[in-house]
Amino acid sequence: MATKKKAAKKPVAKKKVAAKRKPNAAFMKPMTPSAGLAAVIGAGPMPRTEVTKKIWAYIKKNGLQDKKNRRNINADDKLKPIFNGKAQVSMFDMTKLVSKHLK
Repeated sequence: MATKKKAAKKPVAKKKVAAKRKPNAAFMKPMTPSAGLAAVIGAGPMPRTEVTKKIWAYIKKNGLQDKKNRRNINADDKLKPIFNGKAQVSMFDMTKLVSKHLK
């Protein structure tokens, strides 16, 4: 009668618990928008993260993303003063231009 060998159990790797990220204080500091930016997102002070969310909500609501290149935003009458009069800006340039309108 042959004896069967038991398969050695592989050690189970312990899952690391991800540490919660703390929000960066600079991004969470309430900023006051300029009059032109306030026409798009509202006049109350809000953190930069919320400003970006509201601008994107405005862009999507009004269909201002370029149809061919979705990274470009077409400015309407409210966004042109924020974009320094440019008719179209990239989403990467948008944050730089918007930051000039926050105090």
